[in-house]
Amino acid sequence: MGNENRIDATLKNIEGKVQEAVGEFTGDPKDQAEGKVKQAEAEAQHTVENAKDEIKKNL
Repeated sequence: MGNENRIDATLKNIEGKVQEAVGEFTGDPKDQAEGKVKQAEAEAQHTVENAKDEIKKNL
């Protein structure tokens, strides 16, 4: 399950980067903000997965 979560997080990060870039190109601050939020959510997901890996490694 961990790899699936990482893939989902990576895809969300890419989606957020694209949305932010489109927002910058079109001048839409809402798209820029939503893109940044998606990137932050993806980063949080990666952090959780990294923490899980560390816990498993130390058991």
